[in-house]
Amino acid sequence: MDTCALELLGMLLYVGAWLCALATTLLPQWLTMSTALLPVESYELGLWETCVVQDVGGMECRAYDSLLGLSRDLKLARIFMCASLAVGLLGILVATPGLYLIKSCKQHGGYRTKRTLTITGGVLGVVSGLLCLIPVSYMAHIAVMHFFDDTVPDVVPRWEFGDALFCGWAGGFLLIVAGLLLVTSCLCSQVEPQPVLQRRYQVMSTDVSFRKRPEYV
Repeated sequence: MDTCALELLGMLLYVGAWLCALATTLLPQWLTMSTALLPVESYELGLWETCVVQDVGGMECRAYDSLLGLSRDLKLARIFMCASLAVGLLGILVATPGLYLIKSCKQHGGYRTKRTLTITGGVLGVVSGLLCLIPVSYMAHIAVMHFFDDTVPDVVPRWEFGDALFCGWAGGFLLIVAGLLLVTSCLCSQVEPQPVLQRRYQVMSTDVSFRKRPEYV
């Protein structure tokens, strides 16, 4: 595949994956729970608020009262997701000037500078994806452990996976794939492209030097 096509594909995936991570951070559907006592209502747990959803279509959300009153799991999930968004946004801003179609940084090292920016943005994308996958997978692990806990009676409702977890998994994997695509696009183009006029000048200078060499013999 062409280097320019790899860069464009990687950047499009990068932006889309970052938006998925942003949606995962804001959505309240990290964990869901429904009870047999109130079948018309279900509960949703997010990083910033909890919601009660009714079958008739109503939804009431309430933000957490205190930051200090949050559980350690939610605090860590907030930190990791905010760090993922920050690193991902920084990677997008760094990788954009390094794209082949963007005519920038040509007076500051040229092609090598653009390659460095693209590789740095790709590495930041991989780091952002890992930071996104860690809290999502951890919250899913906690839900699975509590769901299959034999010490809890069967009548007690249990938390299950919400839509935000699946969105977070998709965003994390796509961030890693986008970062790898950007790095691969730079590794595939090892030779620095030279302008046509510069190549002509080199050929002409080589020809002239070759012709003048017998005069000194």
